[in-house]
Amino acid sequence: MRWFENSYQNFRNFDRKLDSQISIFLKNFGKSKFMLAMSKKAQILGLEKLFLKAPKAFFYFFLFYLIRDTILYIIIPIYFAKFLG
Repeated sequence: MRWFENSYQNFRNFDRKLDSQISIFLKNFGKSKFMLAMSKKAQILGLEKLFLKAPKAFFYFFLFYLIRDTILYIIIPIYFAKFLG
């Protein structure tokens, strides 16, 4: 059990150096602070106004969601299907 406590403490130290980005990413199902902020703005402004206000940020937001959803809903299930079958 001692190795687990040491590993956890090492992880927490590393996470603090990264401004708790890893913890936020894991806690919010693969969303970064940027994605959380953009999701909130998309709910408030709507997608069209968000795109018109910041097209570059909207493009990154869309790209991050596309990559995250592809990994979560396509690649991981295919891997598990091959692993189990």
